[in-house]
Amino acid sequence: MDKDLTKTSSYDYYLPPEQIAQNPIEPRDHSRLLVMHRDTMTLEHKHFYNIINYLNSGDLLVLNDTRVLPARVFATKINSSADGAKVEVFFLAPTENHKVWKVLLKPGKKCKPLTRLMLDKQNIITVGGYLEDGQREIIFEDAQDPISLIHKFGHTPLPHYIKSTTAPDERYQTVYNNRLKENSVAAPTAGLHFTQDLLNQIQEKSIKITYVTLQVGLGTFRPVKAENIHEHIMHSEICQISKETAELINEQKTAGRPVIAVGTTVVRTLESFASVYGRIKEGILDTRLFISPGFSFQIVDKLITNFHLPESTLLMLVSAFAGYEFTMKSYETAVKEKYRFFSFGDSCFIC
Repeated sequence: MDKDLTKTSSYDYYLPPEQIAQNPIEPRDHSRLLVMHRDTMTLEHKHFYNIINYLNSGDLLVLNDTRVLPARVFATKINSSADGAKVEVFFLAPTENHKVWKVLLKPGKKCKPLTRLMLDKQNIITVGGYLEDGQREIIFEDAQDPISLIHKFGHTPLPHYIKSTTAPDERYQTVYNNRLKENSVAAPTAGLHFTQDLLNQIQEKSIKITYVTLQVGLGTFRPVKAENIHEHIMHSEICQISKETAELINEQKTAGRPVIAVGTTVVRTLESFASVYGRIKEGILDTRLFISPGFSFQIVDKLITNFHLPESTLLMLVSAFAGYEFTMKSYETAVKEKYRFFSFGDSCFIC
């Protein structure tokens, strides 16, 4: 029976809990690689360092150079009947006034506006108003530097399904992250498999590399709750493309050469710009683009990506790119072949 691809349940699949990777493979490029050939609907089982054999001179590899902010901070209430109670503050993004940040609070209902939270005896922050989607405001004092305090007290916000890991925080960063673009609450995990040596080998093969930036935001943690996928509301994320990158991509498309996206964040960035402008151009966009089967890709020709959660917008994106039946068949095979799933897991190359 044909599946109704508008139903969220059509994107479910069985995954044994032990195949959810709790630690990354070392070295980075020794993770497994499932090569998905769309033209023949066949699969190959490789390791990530083999990716170079599937890239050709003249290809263009596009990566997301964002860096993960240590966004999870633990504070203590100090001016209520619950003095001493612990509060988790998850910093999402600054507002236009950089002294005010959008956050998630846990427990949020017990943090009324003007509640004061102590980071240490010298640093107090204040809970502000209510925002959409359960978000709140945190207000810093004029003399405080929010980024410095987040770095001092923050922890890397690993996904909820990583319950036990020995990996250092830096292992949840790509080797090519830009420290000036530390603005994400989750890593662009498709890029975690690259080593600097592998990137050097790729460039030595006359394969071009360029970068975009998408600030991975709250939507990463939000499941699809609507029964019909088209009723799901994507959270906005900021994405940016430089003049140099725009020119490279447009030249690549004009010449008919492949554009290879490293990760779904790159796909959303490139296709968001193409949807708005009809081409790639320099600039910044606030995107809510939701890619699902039936979407017409204008820029991305091939995709490197990890294995994604059941019923997630990312699995729907992959199903749009690779075809629903081939995607679900590939995931079924990956489960059977004991691939490791999600952020610290293995990778796919959809070509």
